[in-house]
Amino acid sequence: MFAVATSLLLAAVGTVVVWTGSQSLEGAADDLAAAYGLPVVVQGAIVAAVGSSAPELSSVLLATLLHQEFELGVGAVVGSAVFNLLVIPSAAALIGGALPTTRELVYKEALFYMLAVAALLLTFSMAVIYNPADGSGLPGTVTRSLALFPLALYGIYLFAQYLDTADHGPASSDDVDVVRTWLAFGLGLALIVVGVEALVRAAIGLGEAFGTPTFLWGMTVVAAGSSLPDAFVSIAAARAGRPTVSVANVLGSNTFDLLVAVPVGVLVAGSLTVTFAHVVPMMGYLVLATTAFFAVARTEMLLSGREAWGLLALYGGFVVWLVLESVGALSVVAT
Repeated sequence: MFAVATSLLLAAVGTVVVWTGSQSLEGAADDLAAAYGLPVVVQGAIVAAVGSSAPELSSVLLATLLHQEFELGVGAVVGSAVFNLLVIPSAAALIGGALPTTRELVYKEALFYMLAVAALLLTFSMAVIYNPADGSGLPGTVTRSLALFPLALYGIYLFAQYLDTADHGPASSDDVDVVRTWLAFGLGLALIVVGVEALVRAAIGLGEAFGTPTFLWGMTVVAAGSSLPDAFVSIAAARAGRPTVSVANVLGSNTFDLLVAVPVGVLVAGSLTVTFAHVVPMMGYLVLATTAFFAVARTEMLLSGREAWGLLALYGGFVVWLVLESVGALSVVAT
């Protein structure tokens, strides 16, 4: 029990540090977007999204390089993506009122994000087919060449966003101290890295205490704690009357997590092994969450309070599933 209590305390501290870093980062991201005159959708989909995705990127790198737990990092990314889709828009809608969407968000951002989910699953599938490894559960090795596939897709995404920026000509703001703002952005990222390391250590400690795979705790403890920057950015934007930024940040952040954060871990390490029996159920629930989010975002181009509660209930089912896996009551993933 002492080990569990210590891990939970470490997770709480890490969450607070991540939250503090996200406050600095969110304000800096907004100021930088204003300084460079970016359009609203690009501000949410790239500047705020990439900045707020720093915890997920950090979780993959730290789990892989310091702890040799690549699947923990993948679990954190998938769990964070589920949290972002089901919890953050719902909280923004319940706190700031019904959350409107746009056709640009639904038919460009959401559809490209669906493509990102398929691309990452395809990358893992090719690893199992062409680079099988020894062991149970269909393990496969993700090589650097395979990791370039999702990265190339993210390059296409950036190009599409660049075209939007090129067609948009707002005046940049001269009231922003760019140097000081970049320093604040960097400080926020540094705090996030420290906080995420605490979350990763907490997940490993809980996995050892309960005798269950650490990636299960990565999907909950690390994912929820590392998603706070996304929650902070999106809820603050919704309350400020900028729902487009709120939804675009969620989709842009998830796209970055899947197409950049996971492949970067592979590029840094050289090659990493994933177990297909672990990956498929995780990605399967992500597909379910993605489908549900797309359905409610498209319906009347509005996320209502009732729909928000439905998404939260779906996330509740996700947490119950992982808890049952963690205590050994189910073995869909933890085999």
